Amino acid sequence: MALFEGISYVLLLFIAVPIKYLLDDPQYVKLLGLPHGLWFMIYIVFAVVIYSEGKWTKRTFYEILLASIIPFGTFYIDYKHLRTVD
Repeated sequence: MALFEGISYVLLLFIAVPIKYLLDDPQYVKLLGLPHGLWFMIYIVFAVVIYSEGKWTKRTFYEILLASIIPFGTFYIDYKHLRTVD
């Protein structure tokens, strides 16, 4: 999940948004925006579920939430925290 959310965010931020503003073509933002939004919501829901099961500390949980809004943050989280979750 984190990987897909991160990829969709990077594509949206570094490909679709520049095309929208530099070439005046909002089509790619619309095309990539919905999948990114869905992956973002899934990422947050799963983070809350895993935190509520007591598998993460409060600090780890906040770090994971913060990483969802930082470009490439979810790639770091996937490597550091999510690969260890059973």
